[in-house]
Amino acid sequence: MRRKLVVGNWKMNGNLAQNKTLLDTLVRDLRGIDHADFAVCVPYPYLFQAQAILSGTNIAWGAQNIAKHGAGAYTGEVSAAMLKEFDSSYVIIGHSERSNAYCESDANIASKFAVAKGFGITPIFCVGETLQERESGVMEYAIANQLDFVLSVSGGALLDNAVVAYEPVWAIGTNKTATPEQAQAAHSFIRERISALHPGAAESVRIIYGGSVNPINAAQLLSMPDIDGGLIGRCSLDAADFERICRAACQF
Repeated sequence: MRRKLVVGNWKMNGNLAQNKTLLDTLVRDLRGIDHADFAVCVPYPYLFQAQAILSGTNIAWGAQNIAKHGAGAYTGEVSAAMLKEFDSSYVIIGHSERSNAYCESDANIASKFAVAKGFGITPIFCVGETLQERESGVMEYAIANQLDFVLSVSGGALLDNAVVAYEPVWAIGTNKTATPEQAQAAHSFIRERISALHPGAAESVRIIYGGSVNPINAAQLLSMPDIDGGLIGRCSLDAADFERICRAACQF
């Protein structure tokens, strides 16, 4: 049985004082809860703070992006080796807010996926459709294209200890969310697609849902058989909301 995973994506939010209050509260309130895995992906400047506060707790930490290069003249980039120096366990790859705003290609995403795996950092590989793609009936085609490219480049073996995040673009930060049935259908399709390409990985890979998950809808979403957790945006900035979602994950 796949263990649930709840990951907070802070996006470009936070400051040292607020972060300390949030992390200290989460450490206190999630202490001893061991029926699921928890993590926060923070902006780069706060990796040291996350490491200092979360080391030795049941909450892991990571980043929201990674460079495809190891080192060099790449102004503004942060390498896997740098993330590893802060004991980062996770990194978000291919989030639509980045791929759309910075025109990130499937080739770049595939390279970043492989780089993260090479350094023992678990990639959280985001896939999802726009509202137009869903309404046009090409949702599965769009998701399949995103999956197939990365898997064809990286290979199925790299899915071991990897995470796929299904994030319908139309539900990110909009207060809209897929119904549990819609989300389950997408997750089931993703698992079947992985199975067709790499049968050995399909049952073990964790597929988590992101798209306006909140304490009210979390339990219904996480009860679905192919939804293995959540990638939480806005509610990860509120300790009480995030705790409630984490506790919901522990029910299944």
